[in-house]
Amino acid sequence: MSDLLKLSLDEVSAKLKGKEVSATELAQEAFAACQAAQPALNAFTAFDEEKTMAMAKAADARLARGEGGLLEGVPLAIKDLFAVEGVDTSASSNILKGFKPTYESTVTSKLWDAGAVFVAKTSMDEFAMGSSNETSNTGPVVNPWKAKDSNESLTPGGSSGGSAAAVAADLCFGATGTDTGGSIRQPASFTGTVGVKGTYGRTSRWGVVAFASSLDHPGPFAKTVKDSALLLQAMSGHDPKDSTSLPNDVPDFAAAVGQSVKGLKIGVPKEYRVDGMPAEIDEVWQKGIDWLKAAGCEIVDISLPHTKYALPAYYIVAPAEASSNLARYDGMRYGNRVEGKDLVDTYEKTRAAGFGHEVQRRIMIGTYVLSAGYYDAYYLRAQKVRTRILQDFHDAFDKVDAILTPAAPSAAFGLGTKSDDPIAMYLNDVFTVTANLAGVPAMSVPAGLDKSGLPLGLQVITRALDEGTMFKVGAAIEDSAGFGFKAEKWW
Repeated sequence: MSDLLKLSLDEVSAKLKGKEVSATELAQEAFAACQAAQPALNAFTAFDEEKTMAMAKAADARLARGEGGLLEGVPLAIKDLFAVEGVDTSASSNILKGFKPTYESTVTSKLWDAGAVFVAKTSMDEFAMGSSNETSNTGPVVNPWKAKDSNESLTPGGSSGGSAAAVAADLCFGATGTDTGGSIRQPASFTGTVGVKGTYGRTSRWGVVAFASSLDHPGPFAKTVKDSALLLQAMSGHDPKDSTSLPNDVPDFAAAVGQSVKGLKIGVPKEYRVDGMPAEIDEVWQKGIDWLKAAGCEIVDISLPHTKYALPAYYIVAPAEASSNLARYDGMRYGNRVEGKDLVDTYEKTRAAGFGHEVQRRIMIGTYVLSAGYYDAYYLRAQKVRTRILQDFHDAFDKVDAILTPAAPSAAFGLGTKSDDPIAMYLNDVFTVTANLAGVPAMSVPAGLDKSGLPLGLQVITRALDEGTMFKVGAAIEDSAGFGFKAEKWW
């Protein structure tokens, strides 16, 4: 095995265009690496070698003609929430086991149009409901990172844990994820990768299995800030098939990387200093503040006063939308079906066997908060809180250009250590849910290691449609942090 897979997307793209390596060779190497790592990391749910090699050969033909898109010949992994034509797409749930879409999601279509090569589908928390990738029907994904002097298996975060693990382990050059309450940024923080969600509507949700439609943000995982900018650029754009898709032109996100941040005002919200936060999280946050100050930024203390209501509001809105979205899964037309004595019995048995405990829990919560007598008390009030949170961001961005916070309240934790405590698990989203409720862009950038040698990330949030500033600030942090650490290979 060569060192090609250790390169960044940007670096390997240059080698492909310079004909130093062929897309076929690269695809073979990535495919073999993914399969070799699968027994240890359990990061993947489906492979299709024939499809991978056909796409790589087509990329080679375009490169030979001097053609080629933004991602020509680059192998990418795809979260098992995105429809890939002819490849199992189950959302890591038994209820969709064996479902092979006859269509392609808009995001993956755009990636293939840019020349990317499909390498594998990645595991996730079932229907994207989870923060540790332990609710998948194929079992937990294992983080490639290990704590110093420990062999404990750690979570890669969730719900997009398979994608995060695949990128962190250098098995591919990028991967798609979805972020409903932090499901890209928290796994990125846990695995030392860059994770991005753009403005709500920047990337189409068409062909992506829905969790909570007003909160779902497709986005990329990457090894560097520039790579993440290239991936988001390829994934973005208006889609008439998605009524929430933004009609705006897609800027050159990658051009923002490396631009000076001198003169930018960076907001530091006091509400993100939560009780019981590990000192190491506070220390890496302070380092980020110092780095940006040294780069010429002005640090401004700000307040996002409704932050404390974000988590409870999110865990009302998201399950409510999930209970509505998941009502369509009944085993009648596709996926698993369990026969009963009559139609109602068939529905009940199919859904009981098809949905895991966490999904069932959230469907029940969602159905409860939408029911007569409780709709006003819970769902309507949560939507009002959401409006206040959005206003908090509007007010903050009148004073600052970007907001800097921690990405997650801890480093990666051991598999099984929080799975019996839903509240402890939900608290993983404490720093990330606000950006989803407000629909503003946010990213996690690796910024340091804790005392156990595990990655910690910093979060950059900017105003809607200002991903350029987000990438500019993220790249400044990346340069100052000089992260460069990789998980020591054991798989």
